[in-house]
Amino acid sequence: MSTAHTISVPHLGTSSIGYALGGRLEASRPTLVMINSFSTSVELYRPQFDDEELNETANLLAIEPYGHGCTRAGYEDFTYWDSAVAALQVLEALDISQAFVLGTSQGGWIAVRMAMLAPAVVRGVIPLGTSMDAESPRSRELGCWDGVAFCTPAIDALAAPVDDDWVVDTDFVDAVLEAGFDADVDADTRAFWHSAHQQNYTGDDGRRRLRTSSVNLRDRDGLHGRLDGVRCPVRWLQGTADQVYSVANAEDEIGRFVNAHAAELQVVEGGQHFLSASHPAEVNAAATEFLRRWS
Repeated sequence: MSTAHTISVPHLGTSSIGYALGGRLEASRPTLVMINSFSTSVELYRPQFDDEELNETANLLAIEPYGHGCTRAGYEDFTYWDSAVAALQVLEALDISQAFVLGTSQGGWIAVRMAMLAPAVVRGVIPLGTSMDAESPRSRELGCWDGVAFCTPAIDALAAPVDDDWVVDTDFVDAVLEAGFDADVDADTRAFWHSAHQQNYTGDDGRRRLRTSSVNLRDRDGLHGRLDGVRCPVRWLQGTADQVYSVANAEDEIGRFVNAHAAELQVVEGGQHFLSASHPAEVNAAATEFLRRWS
């Protein structure tokens, strides 16, 4: 995995988008774009960048959404649709005409938005530990978390401007990690993401980006009415130990891709919400098979 770089795209008054490549782009290989989960960065996909077989199968390209990592927008506000547009513009800037897109949690619905916006570009999507719904009563009835209750205290706490020396509180990071892994997340992982968050979310700009990201998570639009517009293959992986989105929800929603070339759900026993990190062997094998089948 190369260190994160930035590339300029025209969206939102010109934006600088953070990305990482697994190596040189090879025209003979398909490209797998990877979109990270809430408040994380391209570093979420270290286990994928370290997988030899996956790297031999595809060019690996991680892209950070607005509000995350090194990505910065010319305008102050943004939505998940903006992140989907910007990711497509990164592909254009890198001269990648077609790609598969894998996304964890929020990355999953960004990936699906990319497929809706540019069906000629996106050849397949691999959602991980995600949902196509808004934070709705239906979602909670199917065993998903209460995203409104999770996000609202942080949104309220981040409402006021802060000094330049402000950094995000580790309690916030711990809440994200415990939702993404579990309460027993190991010390090294916890320390890494404490440091990564506090490097990224600092000063008033960091506060504002984190607050807008939290608002997007809580208040996003659902995609149920648009899923019939997805025509590429879909391979959804959902962990049984995911504390955020349930297998029951995934079982319902995979059936809503009524016009997809293929729509499959793979349930990963013991898989956590940050599935690419908790169960990389299963995710990497599934992605490799999917890429080889549909390339």
